[in-house]
Amino acid sequence: MGVVGKAFGWLADGANWSGESGVWHRLAEHLLVSGIALGVACVVALPVGLWLGHVGRGGALAVNLSNVGRAVPVFAVLALFMVSPLRSAGYLPTVVALVLFAVPPLLTNAYVGMREVDRSVVEAARGMGMSGGQLFWRVELPLARGLVMTGLRSGAVQVIATATIAAMVGQGGLGRIITAGFNTYNTPQVVAGALLVALLALLVEGLLVAADRLLPGRGRPAPR
Repeated sequence: MGVVGKAFGWLADGANWSGESGVWHRLAEHLLVSGIALGVACVVALPVGLWLGHVGRGGALAVNLSNVGRAVPVFAVLALFMVSPLRSAGYLPTVVALVLFAVPPLLTNAYVGMREVDRSVVEAARGMGMSGGQLFWRVELPLARGLVMTGLRSGAVQVIATATIAAMVGQGGLGRIITAGFNTYNTPQVVAGALLVALLALLVEGLLVAADRLLPGRGRPAPR
C-alpha cells in the first residue's frame, strides 16, 4: 500500500476523528479562524474597492497599497505577532495575518469589477434619471458581481490554505495534524492532513460558485 493509500487508511480510522487532537476539532478550529479572517477582510476591502470603483478616484493607489500584502510573508508576520504582546490574545495574531493576506484579491477585484462596467450602460442609466445610489445598486454592482465573487473565491481559498501555517506557532487548525505527522515521522498523517486542507478549500470554492449561480440578477442590472 502506497503513502496515499495509507493516508486514506489514517482518515478511515475513527480514533483519528475524536478528541481535542482529532479531525473534527481541528476542522472546527480551522473554519473558525478562516471564517473570521475572511469576514473581516470582506468588511474592510469590499466597501473600499466598490466605492472607489464607483467614484473612479484613488483606486490605483489603494490597489497598489493592498497588493503590498501579497509580498508580505504571512508566516513572518505571524511569527512577529507571537513574540509581541499579542501572543496571549488567542487566535488574534493568526486572524490579523490572514486578513492582511486576504485583502488584496478582494479589494482589487471589487475595484476592477466596478471600473469594467460598460460606461455606455452607466451613462444610459444616468440619462434615465438614476441617482448615484441607484446607479451603484441597480447597475454597477450587479454587473461587477462576477469579478467580485472571483475575488471572494480566491481570498477564501488562499485563507483556508494559508491558515495551516498557524500550527507552526502553536495555533490550532488542520495544520496541527500535518505538524504532528512531521514530528512523529508519520508520513501518511502528513498526507492525510494535506488532503483535508485541499478538500476543504475545494468544497468552500464549490459552495461559493453555487451560491453565485443561485443569487438573482447575475450579470445584469437589477430591475427598477
